[in-house]
Amino acid sequence: MTVRRGTFDRESGFTITELIVSTAIMLVVTGAIFSLVNPAQGSGQAQPEVADVQQRMRVGNETLFKEIVMAGAGTYQGPVRGSLNNFFAPVLPRRTGFTSPDSYTTFRTDAITLVYVPNTYSQTSISSDMPNVSAELKVTPQSNCPQGEQLCGFSEGMGVLIFDSNGNFDAFTITQVQDNAGHLQHRGQDLSVPYDIGASITQVVSNTYWLDRTTHQLKQYDGYTTDVPLVDNVVDLRFAYFGDVNPPTAPRPLIGTANCIFDASGNNLLPTLTADEGSLTALSGAMLTDGPWCGGGTNRYDADLLRIRKIRITLRLQAAKPEMRAKDTGGVSAPACNSAPYSGLFMCPGSASGGERFIPDYTVTFDVSPRNLNLTR
Repeated sequence: MTVRRGTFDRESGFTITELIVSTAIMLVVTGAIFSLVNPAQGSGQAQPEVADVQQRMRVGNETLFKEIVMAGAGTYQGPVRGSLNNFFAPVLPRRTGFTSPDSYTTFRTDAITLVYVPNTYSQTSISSDMPNVSAELKVTPQSNCPQGEQLCGFSEGMGVLIFDSNGNFDAFTITQVQDNAGHLQHRGQDLSVPYDIGASITQVVSNTYWLDRTTHQLKQYDGYTTDVPLVDNVVDLRFAYFGDVNPPTAPRPLIGTANCIFDASGNNLLPTLTADEGSLTALSGAMLTDGPWCGGGTNRYDADLLRIRKIRITLRLQAAKPEMRAKDTGGVSAPACNSAPYSGLFMCPGSASGGERFIPDYTVTFDVSPRNLNLTR
């Protein structure tokens, strides 16, 4: 029997050309996949920072709104009642208080002092004359004062306001209460003017809100010794003021006497202005620092501050991480910051290199009309 020898096909491998082509295709496909994944990863890293900026903006907005809307709230018990705006300017465009106060001639766009009377029983008057160098005062018992307390509920650490009908005011902190002696002691600085018997005294809230441009923080100053940071990474804060075109009508002096608003004949010394913001007019820094001056000592204030009816707030925040901020064309380079106001995306540029990781600064502008400054409108 004859056996037929079969033939077997030889198995062929890949050529070097085929390997190169297949590798190139694989690299292209892999690169395309990573190009889709990388932006998503960048966006995932940015979203927590976006939420953080929005939350800090919410805290800043709500804090300023609640405080400004209360500005000027006055006494509602005791010998005198009504908005503080009838007695002095409860909104001041500067820092006031015991530590590092601004001069009364200062106008700052990034600081505001707000004064108002909270819900309190401690509203009465002084029962004896009070010289401006005195650290002690006596108060008059009133029907609204807590029963069994000689000093109308005033206590150590309480913020207190004393004011009269002549446009004078002083805020201070109670350091000691002596019921047996029937008087209070306050922190050591002199008052701006002496006060006659019958001047009003009440518990008060007096805070300055200002931008620390060194630490980029919105801070609250309590008027005594404490500055508390409220919001981090704030790169701009601006306050603008709008007022009544008609001159203020209070405080009005007694007939035959004059003050910063009226002459001895009862004629108003301030002009009527032209409206340029609806029924209101913009109050510039120059207008609010040129007099006539009301009050006394370091608590003097421009009479036009009594016109304020609306405040416009601009608040600008940045991402906390520099890698989420990029350089604007034409702007400064990190770590320097651009001067305010700045219209670019980043007040303080960072090191971000991809658009998917950019978090532009957040800017919010809103108006607040303090209700206690608009009671006659």
